[in-house]
Amino acid sequence: MTDKVTYITADGLEKLKVELEELKTVRLRELANRVDAAKSLGDLSENAEYHDAKDDLAMTHARIRQIEEMLKNVSVITSEGETDTVRIGSTVELEYSGGKKKSYKIVGSNEADPLNGLISNESPLGSAFLDRKKGEKVDVETPGGTIEYKIVSIS
Repeated sequence: MTDKVTYITADGLEKLKVELEELKTVRLRELANRVDAAKSLGDLSENAEYHDAKDDLAMTHARIRQIEEMLKNVSVITSEGETDTVRIGSTVELEYSGGKKKSYKIVGSNEADPLNGLISNESPLGSAFLDRKKGEKVDVETPGGTIEYKIVSIS
């Protein structure tokens, strides 16, 4: 894989470690049992259950490798309270379109969940705010046109 740094919050790191442990201890055992049970059903060349179980096992192994690779190059984001510039880990309160307000937390791409206010530092919106200061106006290109955001606060 790559040596790309994975930016992640402490909570996100803990979730990855829990997922990895779950995959290695529980999920692999379940899938191995499923493969064994499917083998007993007969001819493997025409056994859909066997092939599905093998595919699930391969995907689980791939996810384990992916998480392990991310953990090798992880950089934990720390939030140190109020700051004067937006950085990964910052929560920004924004004002746009005639006084509407929205708040986002800038996180690494693996934790991004825009519907829950977590935007990636690599996204057009997230990267537009990085290194900006409170009070600055930022134009962001969206599919619907350019939107001007004003940074109200940074924490």
